[in-house]
Amino acid sequence: MKTKISLKHINKLAIPALIAGISEPILSLTDAAVVGNVDLNATESLAAIGIVTTFISMLIWVLGQTRSAISSIISQHLGANALDQVRQLPAQAIFLITSLSILIIAITYPLAAPIFKLYNAENLILDYSVEYYRIRVLGFPFTLFVIAVFGTFRGLQNTYYPMVIAISGAALNVILDFILVYGIDGVITGQHIKGAAYASLIAQVFMALFSAYLLLTKTSIPLRFSFPLNPQIKNFALMILNLFIRTLALNITLYLATKYATEYGKNYIAAYTIAINLWFLGAFIIDGYASAGNILSGKLFGQKNYNQLIKLSNKLIKYGIYLGITVAVIGSILYYPIGRIFTDESNVLNQFYSVFWIVLAMQPLCALAFIFDGIFKGLGKMKALRNVLLLSTFLVFIPILFIVDYFDLKLHGIFIAFTFWIIARGLPLIIIFRKQFLPLTQNN
Repeated sequence: MKTKISLKHINKLAIPALIAGISEPILSLTDAAVVGNVDLNATESLAAIGIVTTFISMLIWVLGQTRSAISSIISQHLGANALDQVRQLPAQAIFLITSLSILIIAITYPLAAPIFKLYNAENLILDYSVEYYRIRVLGFPFTLFVIAVFGTFRGLQNTYYPMVIAISGAALNVILDFILVYGIDGVITGQHIKGAAYASLIAQVFMALFSAYLLLTKTSIPLRFSFPLNPQIKNFALMILNLFIRTLALNITLYLATKYATEYGKNYIAAYTIAINLWFLGAFIIDGYASAGNILSGKLFGQKNYNQLIKLSNKLIKYGIYLGITVAVIGSILYYPIGRIFTDESNVLNQFYSVFWIVLAMQPLCALAFIFDGIFKGLGKMKALRNVLLLSTFLVFIPILFIVDYFDLKLHGIFIAFTFWIIARGLPLIIIFRKQFLPLTQNN
């Protein structure tokens, strides 16, 4: 049965995916907002959370590509009416990726201080970074488990259950943040930055358990690892390898931005922490429609329904730009109250307000880049994604960052470099996609 694309159909997938997608940045934003308003060393704590969040995001993005790979393979087989051929794949993928995450914990846990020194963290900021990381990283395998389950649900054209899981986890994290950071008189002593880390860890474990329950009770996909390995595991591994290289390039971008911001001083890295986490939030909001593109493009590709695939891309471009503009407008209206959610430090706020407009202006451009990221992931064309991001990072972002740093533009320069990086990511994907699939519609 051919799949037809309508706004209702797209929104049915995109809106729950949007809500689910913001769960990870909400964990970090909540930690930043709560800790940034404590009385003791708030600026140093906020800076530490920003540094650790960048590093943990790198780990999640590198290994969390299982979601896109699983979703692509399952959605294409669903479109080809051959789901039984890949029913065992998710459990095998989850086993492999969580095993690797445990190895990464074993390596990075004792090396936390040297790792964060690479981000120019020192003194109290370094101490807080190590303290926060050594708790939060324990949730890493659980986060990867949830991501893989989300990918399975996406491949099955279901974004509702990931939304339910994400809302539950984010709500639990908010509640625990206030309890564990501030404490309850006579009951629990406030743990400051350690309390924020424990709140995130508990929320991640809860989400993993809830994910396992829903997958086992609501689908026919098993979670027990078994041999032989699925024939698609080779394709899965190749996708992961390409996405792994791509994500390393992405995280070189984030590493250099964080390193430079830290080098400029504690007020700059604190302001950068707020701005980059809000950028992540905007990105994940837009990513709801990128997720719809991921899910539907895989199924349409499996059906060889190229006319609808082109229509899907055109509609997603329009909806994504509208959403990006909406995010920018809302951010503009709430420009100053947003900053005060995270800190009352005037020096930090001044730096944040001076660059937040760039973050907002980027949102429609981000929409184009992220939507075509999603479409290409659904099509399983990870090699193209890898090449585009490598070129945009090493030929665009890094040279511009060096130039703006030379002219001492500080945070302005960092976010200007991000803007050109986003343009260089999105435009080539649009050209490649239309060049490949427009001719196929003539025979469809």
